[in-house]
Amino acid sequence: MAEENNTAEKQFSIQKIYTKDLSFETPNSPKIFTEKWEPAVDFNLGTNTVSLDNSFYEITLKVTITVKCGNTTAYLVEVNQAGIFALGGFEDHEMGPMVGSFCPNILFPYAREVVSDLVSKGGFPQLILSPVNFDALYSQHVQQMQQQSPIGANALN
Repeated sequence: MAEENNTAEKQFSIQKIYTKDLSFETPNSPKIFTEKWEPAVDFNLGTNTVSLDNSFYEITLKVTITVKCGNTTAYLVEVNQAGIFALGGFEDHEMGPMVGSFCPNILFPYAREVVSDLVSKGGFPQLILSPVNFDALYSQHVQQMQQQSPIGANALN
């Protein structure tokens, strides 16, 4: 039986990609349009994974961008770009990188497009987000988790 599990074929497929939630706010319009445009961009990313039936997972990539001119908020964009992915035959140690890096990497171009469209339609200069290295972000996350719980890990040994 163990041999069957080891030889199980890995399966990956995208079932659905969709925008789960979005928000665009311009709290200081129309005044912000009369000021000199010298934006400072604050960019944040997060992910959430929900296990669905069998080998299906909903992965949500949350992108939050706040743009300010001086102390004045020009706009705030929040996009939750989601996907349903079928993941089968992966071992436990492989699932982390799949849901924490591989799937968010697939979702990011969709979120980037939504952000660009919202910002342009809001009357602001186009905002094109730079590519993100999700492998590096996932590795950093794993290292942080290991550093936060060395006592717990040692207590289990």
